[in-house]
Amino acid sequence: MCDQDHFEDDKKHYESLGLVTRKQFGVMLGAGIAMMLPQVANAVTVTESDVTIKTPDGTCDAYFVHPSTGTAPGVVVWPDIFGLRPSFRTMGKRLAESGYSVLVVNPFYRKQKAPTASKGAASPIAEVMPMMQALTEQTHFTDAKAFVAWLDTQASVAKNRKMGTQGYCMGGPMALRTAAAMPDRIGAVASFHGAALVANGDNSPHLQAAKTKASFLIAIADNDDKQQPTAKTVMKETFEKAKLSAEIEVYPAAHGWCPPDSGVYSEPNAEKAWARLLALYGKL
Repeated sequence: MCDQDHFEDDKKHYESLGLVTRKQFGVMLGAGIAMMLPQVANAVTVTESDVTIKTPDGTCDAYFVHPSTGTAPGVVVWPDIFGLRPSFRTMGKRLAESGYSVLVVNPFYRKQKAPTASKGAASPIAEVMPMMQALTEQTHFTDAKAFVAWLDTQASVAKNRKMGTQGYCMGGPMALRTAAAMPDRIGAVASFHGAALVANGDNSPHLQAAKTKASFLIAIADNDDKQQPTAKTVMKETFEKAKLSAEIEVYPAAHGWCPPDSGVYSEPNAEKAWARLLALYGKL
Protein backbone atom coordinates (compact mmCIF):
# COMPACT_ATOMS: atom_id res chain seq x y z
CA MET A 1 0.00 0.00 0.00
CA CYS A 2 1.22 3.52 -0.79
CA ASP A 3 4.31 2.29 -2.59
CA GLN A 4 5.92 2.85 -5.97
CA ASP A 5 4.59 -0.45 -7.28
CA HIS A 6 1.06 0.84 -6.81
CA PHE A 7 1.83 3.97 -8.79
CA GLU A 8 3.39 2.11 -11.69
CA ASP A 9 0.47 -0.34 -11.74
CA ASP A 10 -1.93 2.60 -11.73
CA LYS A 11 -0.31 4.11 -14.80
CA LYS A 12 -0.41 0.84 -16.72
CA HIS A 13 -4.04 0.25 -15.77
CA TYR A 14 -5.15 3.74 -16.77
CA GLU A 15 -3.31 3.53 -20.10
CA SER A 16 -4.73 0.07 -20.83
CA LEU A 17 -8.23 1.49 -20.66
CA GLY A 18 -7.38 3.84 -23.50
CA LEU A 19 -8.58 6.81 -21.49
CA VAL A 20 -5.32 8.72 -21.37
CA THR A 21 -1.76 8.49 -22.67
CA ARG A 22 1.25 8.20 -20.42
CA LYS A 23 2.13 11.82 -21.11
CA GLN A 24 -1.41 13.02 -20.42
CA PHE A 25 -1.55 10.98 -17.22
CA GLY A 26 1.56 12.69 -15.88
CA VAL A 27 0.44 16.16 -16.89
CA MET A 28 -3.06 15.74 -15.51
CA LEU A 29 -2.09 14.32 -12.14
CA GLY A 30 1.09 16.35 -11.89
CA ALA A 31 -0.97 19.50 -12.04
CA GLY A 32 -3.12 18.18 -9.22
CA ILE A 33 -6.26 18.63 -11.28
CA ALA A 34 -9.38 17.24 -9.66
CA MET A 35 -11.70 15.53 -12.12
CA MET A 36 -15.33 16.50 -12.03
CA LEU A 37 -17.47 14.62 -9.53
CA PRO A 38 -21.20 13.98 -9.97
CA GLN A 39 -23.28 16.87 -8.67
CA VAL A 40 -25.02 16.63 -5.32
CA ALA A 41 -28.79 16.38 -5.53
CA ASN A 42 -30.40 19.27 -3.65
CA ALA A 43 -26.96 20.68 -2.84
CA VAL A 44 -26.91 23.40 -0.19
CA THR A 45 -24.96 26.62 -0.63
CA VAL A 46 -21.61 26.44 1.12
CA THR A 47 -18.93 28.76 2.46
CA GLU A 48 -15.29 27.74 2.08
CA SER A 49 -12.01 29.08 3.46
CA ASP A 50 -8.40 28.23 4.19
CA VAL A 51 -7.82 28.05 7.94
CA THR A 52 -5.03 27.43 10.42
CA ILE A 53 -5.31 25.36 13.57
CA LYS A 54 -3.01 25.41 16.58
CA THR A 55 -1.77 22.00 17.70
CA PRO A 56 0.76 20.90 20.33
CA ASP A 57 3.34 20.64 17.51
CA GLY A 58 2.70 23.87 15.59
CA THR A 59 0.11 25.26 13.20
CA CYS A 60 -1.81 23.10 10.73
CA ASP A 61 -3.10 24.52 7.48
CA ALA A 62 -6.47 23.12 6.40
CA TYR A 63 -9.52 23.64 4.20
CA PHE A 64 -12.85 24.31 5.91
CA VAL A 65 -16.16 24.23 4.06
CA HIS A 66 -19.67 24.22 5.51
CA PRO A 67 -23.30 25.09 4.75
CA SER A 68 -23.69 28.87 4.57
CA THR A 69 -26.63 28.87 6.98
CA GLY A 70 -27.54 26.88 10.05
CA THR A 71 -25.46 24.22 11.78
CA ALA A 72 -24.32 20.80 10.60
CA PRO A 73 -22.37 17.82 11.99
CA GLY A 74 -18.62 18.28 11.84
CA VAL A 75 -16.40 15.95 9.81
CA VAL A 76 -12.60 15.56 9.86
CA VAL A 77 -11.12 14.33 6.56
CA TRP A 78 -7.67 12.73 6.52
CA PRO A 79 -6.15 12.66 2.99
CA ASP A 80 -3.95 9.96 1.52
CA ILE A 81 -0.16 10.14 1.27
CA PHE A 82 -0.30 12.85 -1.42
CA GLY A 83 -1.89 15.21 1.06
CA LEU A 84 -4.25 18.16 0.90
CA ARG A 85 -4.75 19.04 -2.76
CA PRO A 86 -7.48 20.08 -5.23
CA SER A 87 -9.13 16.66 -5.40
CA PHE A 88 -9.62 16.55 -1.64
CA ARG A 89 -10.94 20.10 -1.61
CA THR A 90 -13.46 18.99 -4.23
CA MET A 91 -14.44 15.98 -2.14
CA GLY A 92 -14.73 18.09 0.99
CA LYS A 93 -16.90 20.67 -0.76
CA ARG A 94 -19.16 17.95 -2.12
CA LEU A 95 -19.64 16.59 1.38
CA ALA A 96 -20.44 20.07 2.70
CA GLU A 97 -23.02 20.47 -0.06
CA SER A 98 -24.60 17.32 1.35
CA GLY A 99 -25.05 19.03 4.72
CA TYR A 100 -21.83 18.74 6.75
CA SER A 101 -19.21 21.11 8.18
CA VAL A 102 -16.03 19.62 6.75
CA LEU A 103 -12.41 20.10 7.75
CA VAL A 104 -9.84 18.65 5.33
CA VAL A 105 -6.45 18.74 7.02
CA ASN A 106 -2.84 18.79 5.91
CA PRO A 107 -1.41 15.87 7.91
CA PHE A 108 2.15 16.91 7.01
CA TYR A 109 2.01 20.45 8.42
CA ARG A 110 4.97 19.74 10.68
CA LYS A 111 7.15 19.52 7.56
CA GLN A 112 5.50 22.00 5.17
CA LYS A 113 2.30 23.66 4.14
CA ALA A 114 0.14 22.15 1.42
CA PRO A 115 0.71 21.26 -1.31
CA THR A 116 3.13 18.68 0.06
CA ALA A 117 3.46 16.57 -3.10
CA SER A 118 5.18 18.37 -5.98
CA LYS A 119 3.24 16.55 -8.69
CA GLY A 120 0.03 15.80 -6.83
CA ALA A 121 -1.05 12.19 -7.06
CA ALA A 122 1.67 11.57 -9.66
CA SER A 123 4.48 12.43 -7.24
CA PRO A 124 7.17 9.81 -6.64
CA ILE A 125 6.41 7.83 -3.51
CA ALA A 126 10.01 8.32 -2.37
CA GLU A 127 9.32 12.04 -2.21
CA VAL A 128 6.40 11.81 0.20
CA MET A 129 7.15 8.62 2.13
CA PRO A 130 9.44 10.31 4.72
CA MET A 131 6.62 12.66 5.72
CA MET A 132 4.27 9.76 6.28
CA GLN A 133 6.89 7.82 8.23
CA ALA A 134 7.39 10.80 10.54
CA LEU A 135 3.80 10.51 11.76
CA THR A 136 3.15 8.27 14.75
CA GLU A 137 0.38 6.93 16.92
CA GLN A 138 1.00 9.89 19.24
CA THR A 139 0.68 12.47 16.44
CA HIS A 140 -2.53 10.79 15.30
CA PHE A 141 -4.03 11.28 18.75
CA THR A 142 -2.79 14.81 19.41
CA ASP A 143 -3.83 16.02 15.97
CA ALA A 144 -7.25 14.40 16.25
CA LYS A 145 -7.93 16.10 19.56
CA ALA A 146 -6.83 19.49 18.19
CA PHE A 147 -8.91 19.23 15.02
CA VAL A 148 -12.08 18.07 16.77
CA ALA A 149 -11.69 20.78 19.41
CA TRP A 150 -11.25 23.41 16.68
CA LEU A 151 -14.40 22.26 14.92
CA ASP A 152 -16.30 22.64 18.17
CA THR A 153 -15.38 26.34 18.23
CA GLN A 154 -17.04 26.94 14.87
CA ALA A 155 -20.54 28.40 14.73
CA SER A 156 -21.47 26.19 11.77
CA VAL A 157 -20.80 22.95 13.69
CA ALA A 158 -23.74 21.36 15.51
CA LYS A 159 -22.79 20.83 19.14
CA ASN A 160 -25.79 18.58 19.83
CA ARG A 161 -24.81 16.03 17.17
CA LYS A 162 -21.84 13.67 16.96
CA MET A 163 -19.08 14.21 14.39
CA GLY A 164 -17.81 11.97 11.62
CA THR A 165 -14.31 11.30 10.37
CA GLN A 166 -12.99 9.63 7.24
CA GLY A 167 -9.55 8.66 5.98
CA TYR A 168 -8.00 7.47 2.74
CA CYS A 169 -4.97 5.15 2.50
CA MET A 170 -2.72 6.23 5.41
CA GLY A 171 -5.65 8.33 6.64
CA GLY A 172 -7.60 5.18 7.47
CA PRO A 173 -5.83 4.45 10.77
CA MET A 174 -5.90 8.18 11.55
CA ALA A 175 -9.68 8.16 11.24
CA LEU A 176 -9.98 5.12 13.52
CA ARG A 177 -7.70 6.74 16.07
CA THR A 178 -9.69 9.97 15.89
CA ALA A 179 -12.62 8.03 17.30
CA ALA A 180 -10.38 6.55 19.98
CA ALA A 181 -9.01 9.99 20.86
CA MET A 182 -12.43 11.67 21.05
CA PRO A 183 -14.95 8.90 21.78
CA ASP A 184 -17.55 11.30 23.17
CA ARG A 185 -17.61 13.40 19.97
CA ILE A 186 -17.03 10.94 17.12
CA GLY A 187 -20.07 8.91 16.14
CA ALA A 188 -19.11 7.63 12.69
CA VAL A 189 -15.82 6.51 11.11
CA ALA A 190 -15.08 5.67 7.48
CA SER A 191 -11.93 4.23 5.95
CA PHE A 192 -11.41 3.97 2.20
CA HIS A 193 -8.56 1.73 0.96
CA GLY A 194 -7.02 2.23 4.41
CA ALA A 195 -3.48 1.10 5.12
CA ALA A 196 -2.50 -0.88 8.24
CA LEU A 197 -5.88 -0.81 9.96
CA VAL A 198 -4.99 -4.14 11.56
CA ALA A 199 -1.52 -4.30 13.07
CA ASN A 200 0.29 -6.29 15.74
CA GLY A 201 -0.05 -5.15 19.31
CA ASP A 202 -2.72 -3.60 21.52
CA ASN A 203 -2.27 -0.25 19.78
CA SER A 204 -3.62 -1.54 16.46
CA PRO A 205 -6.02 1.11 15.11
CA HIS A 206 -8.91 -1.37 14.87
CA LEU A 207 -8.54 -2.39 18.52
CA GLN A 208 -8.37 1.22 19.70
CA ALA A 209 -11.45 2.13 17.67
CA ALA A 210 -13.35 -0.87 19.04
CA LYS A 211 -13.29 0.74 22.49
CA THR A 212 -15.57 3.53 21.27
CA LYS A 213 -19.31 3.68 20.54
CA ALA A 214 -18.94 4.77 16.92
CA SER A 215 -20.33 3.15 13.78
CA PHE A 216 -17.91 2.12 11.03
CA LEU A 217 -17.63 1.87 7.27
CA ILE A 218 -14.53 -0.01 6.15
CA ALA A 219 -14.14 -0.08 2.34
CA ILE A 220 -11.20 -2.28 1.32
CA ALA A 221 -9.47 -2.34 -2.06
CA ASP A 222 -9.34 -5.70 -3.79
CA ASN A 223 -5.55 -5.74 -4.12
CA ASP A 224 -5.11 -4.69 -0.47
CA ASP A 225 -7.35 -7.57 0.54
CA LYS A 226 -5.14 -9.96 -1.38
CA GLN A 227 -2.10 -8.66 0.52
CA GLN A 228 -3.81 -8.88 3.92
CA PRO A 229 -6.68 -11.36 3.44
CA THR A 230 -7.43 -11.89 7.13
CA ALA A 231 -7.81 -8.21 8.02
CA LYS A 232 -11.50 -7.98 7.09
CA THR A 233 -12.34 -11.03 9.19
CA VAL A 234 -10.34 -9.77 12.16
CA MET A 235 -12.09 -6.39 12.05
CA LYS A 236 -15.52 -7.97 11.63
CA GLU A 237 -15.01 -10.24 14.63
CA THR A 238 -13.55 -7.42 16.73
CA PHE A 239 -16.39 -5.00 16.06
CA GLU A 240 -19.03 -7.72 16.52
CA LYS A 241 -17.51 -8.64 19.89
CA ALA A 242 -17.66 -4.97 20.89
CA LYS A 243 -21.28 -4.82 19.68
CA LEU A 244 -20.48 -2.02 17.24
CA SER A 245 -22.14 -1.42 13.88
CA ALA A 246 -19.58 -2.00 11.13
CA GLU A 247 -20.02 -2.35 7.39
CA ILE A 248 -16.90 -4.05 6.06
CA GLU A 249 -16.65 -4.76 2.34
CA VAL A 250 -14.01 -5.52 -0.27
CA TYR A 251 -14.60 -3.42 -3.38
CA PRO A 252 -13.65 -4.68 -6.88
CA ALA A 253 -11.27 -1.76 -7.27
CA ALA A 254 -7.59 -1.01 -6.81
CA HIS A 255 -5.95 0.79 -3.91
CA GLY A 256 -6.65 4.50 -4.32
CA TRP A 257 -9.93 4.21 -6.24
CA CYS A 258 -11.78 7.01 -4.42
CA PRO A 259 -9.91 10.32 -5.04
CA PRO A 260 -10.82 11.61 -8.52
CA ASP A 261 -7.21 12.44 -9.39
CA SER A 262 -6.04 8.88 -8.80
CA GLY A 263 -4.84 6.82 -11.74
CA VAL A 264 -7.16 4.02 -10.65
CA TYR A 265 -10.16 6.21 -9.88
CA SER A 266 -13.26 4.09 -10.41
CA GLU A 267 -16.39 6.23 -10.57
CA PRO A 268 -18.90 3.36 -10.07
CA ASN A 269 -17.06 2.08 -7.00
CA ALA A 270 -16.29 5.56 -5.71
CA GLU A 271 -19.95 6.50 -6.00
CA LYS A 272 -21.00 3.34 -4.19
CA ALA A 273 -18.54 4.15 -1.40
CA TRP A 274 -19.82 7.75 -1.34
CA ALA A 275 -23.42 6.59 -1.00
CA ARG A 276 -22.47 4.31 1.87
CA LEU A 277 -20.61 7.21 3.52
CA LEU A 278 -23.73 9.40 3.37
CA ALA A 279 -25.78 6.54 4.82
CA LEU A 280 -23.28 6.24 7.67
CA TYR A 281 -23.29 9.97 8.39
CA GLY A 282 -27.06 10.03 8.20
CA LYS A 283 -27.01 8.32 11.62
CA LEU A 284 -25.14 11.21 13.28
